[in-house]
Amino acid sequence: MQGSDHNDSLQQNQISGQILEPGVAGFDEARAVWNAMIDKRPAKIVRCQNTEDVIAAVKHAVELDLLISIRAGGHNVAGHAVCDNGVMIDLSLMRSVTVDVENRIASIEGGALWRDVDSATQAHGLATPGGLISDTGVGGLTLSGGIGWLRAKHGLSIDNLVGAEVVTANGDLIHASAEENADLLWALKGGGGNFGVVVRFEFALHPIGPEVMFAAPIYAVEDGPGPIRAWRDFLAKHSDVVGSLCEFSVAGGEDFPEEHWGKPVYTLACVYNGDASEGEALLQPLRELGTMVTDFSGRMNYCDVQQLFDTLMPAGQFRCYWKACYLTELSDDMIDLAMKNAIAAPSDSSLSSLWNFGGATAAVPTDATSFGDRSMGWMYSLDGVWSDPAEDEANITWARNGWDSAKQYGHHGRAYLNFPGHGEDGDALTRASFGTNYQRLVEVKTKYDPDNRFRFNQNIQPEA
Repeated sequence: MQGSDHNDSLQQNQISGQILEPGVAGFDEARAVWNAMIDKRPAKIVRCQNTEDVIAAVKHAVELDLLISIRAGGHNVAGHAVCDNGVMIDLSLMRSVTVDVENRIASIEGGALWRDVDSATQAHGLATPGGLISDTGVGGLTLSGGIGWLRAKHGLSIDNLVGAEVVTANGDLIHASAEENADLLWALKGGGGNFGVVVRFEFALHPIGPEVMFAAPIYAVEDGPGPIRAWRDFLAKHSDVVGSLCEFSVAGGEDFPEEHWGKPVYTLACVYNGDASEGEALLQPLRELGTMVTDFSGRMNYCDVQQLFDTLMPAGQFRCYWKACYLTELSDDMIDLAMKNAIAAPSDSSLSSLWNFGGATAAVPTDATSFGDRSMGWMYSLDGVWSDPAEDEANITWARNGWDSAKQYGHHGRAYLNFPGHGEDGDALTRASFGTNYQRLVEVKTKYDPDNRFRFNQNIQPEA
């Protein structure tokens, strides 16, 4: 597309990427994000090919006094990647990953997906903690924490973030590390997309794989909570080496025995953060807790484990509403509540899960990252997933009510801000989730984005 001749227009010949405006071929495809419920129309989409394009797009938005949304993977359930009437900076063409094997550092462009990172790092037998779905963007997942399979031994994604290149609200490119702009690096470790456009991430890498042990025994909800309670007690002893979640779903398809089709089940999914043979022996008791519906356990390639959940939620095909809260502990009553909520799900595509913490995740001090307090033992998430717009209210109400019902077991009112529903809880939830770190985040926000240009996120308001 050729830009207009008006002085207020970013010219196509000024950038290497692509400028898309309403009515132009490709605009509707570019504004579509992973959650099919999100239908927003930016004034302009700038599909950037490099950092210079990002700088030009930010300066253009500021000149026109337009707000900015940032798309990396477009996977955020609240649709923060796209905005109405603003400038959407699309990083999806910027996906390169380079690996410094000697220093065990991965340098990752801001639009990369986790599958890009995993394939590049696993070529050298290395990895850094990512998410559970490989087409999630590195940027969105990381900036609000990043909870993945390797958290037991290597912590959250943010705990491995050692540097970043950021285009700030005034169009400056700055490098954040422990040595320079350390306040910004601290804020990026959990503070979301509040501070600028991260065009490059630098992550520490660890020897992982290529083979890991993945355990996934599946039990019937109708057989009761006994295996979940045993799993909880098992993880209390092994939270330093096992990243796990108990996921409730509905059995269906040829992977399950026909007699269980359409019935609620739960999977005790675990990845051993170490040698696969050691993991196979250690996790074996979880496969002996009763009569299994089926068992998907086995040693497998790390990249394959990272992609196991992809098929559950293909991009753009489902309407979604997700909520999650941290739990101080996982009591019998909370387990019973999770089972009750799972049975009540109006959609067979919906999931709900109990996630363990501890280990390396818990070892990080509250003030070391903006993410905050690590003393929560568990997390509970409800992922409403459905297809028919007529069922929006029923599914949102289910997830919302389930989340509200778990608050009595919650951890200081804190929530995982990557699963924010549609962002309707706003400032109160954001403040509660950051706790004692909130005021320091306000100071960093005021320094780097005083006019709140970057507000399509779990927004931190700068000082007036």
